[in-house]
Amino acid sequence: MMFTSRARAGFAGVALALASVFLIAAPASAHDELIATDPAVDSTLDALPAELTLSFSGELINDGNSTVIEVTDSAGTDLTGGDLEVTGAIVRQPLAGSASGDITVLWRVVSSDGHPISGEYHFTVASDPTNSPSAVTPTPETTVPAESATPESGAPEAVSPTPADSATGSSSLVPWIIVGVLLLLAIGATVVVVLSRRRPGGPTER
Repeated sequence: MMFTSRARAGFAGVALALASVFLIAAPASAHDELIATDPAVDSTLDALPAELTLSFSGELINDGNSTVIEVTDSAGTDLTGGDLEVTGAIVRQPLAGSASGDITVLWRVVSSDGHPISGEYHFTVASDPTNSPSAVTPTPETTVPAESATPESGAPEAVSPTPADSATGSSSLVPWIIVGVLLLLAIGATVVVVLSRRRPGGPTER
């Protein structure tokens, strides 16, 4: 079947019209993309930065809560430190706190074509060596000397005899010695008297 030149021209016009529609609709339907991050994707930092920045390929639509940024550590602790700020195609999120290990960033924005887009990425904060257990200098323990045992106040103590006690014992014998001497003297005097009475008288004169 032969096509006339007029029919061929009509088909060519329709094809060009369809091609132009697809070429115009393709860029209009393309969503904005995340093109840069700070901290960078999969980077390693010495400490948690004060701010996180996301840069997109087109100006974002920010109305109410359409833009959301979540930053958490490996334990799920929230590291965001304030309200985020959207300026054109750039989102800034303040950070706060201290963290180490893997950090997860979850984001959701509304691109310039009105469609919401979302994603996530990770970076790492190196562990602080000053906080690791191996870096802590052990404090030497102070040994308290054991107290020597002291005798209890209630325990009886041996009392050594004093010279006064010895003298007291000797003085208690003095009365008995005196009594004995007096008895001896009395006996002696009695004997003398008896003997003197029995002495024979002298010779009488005639």
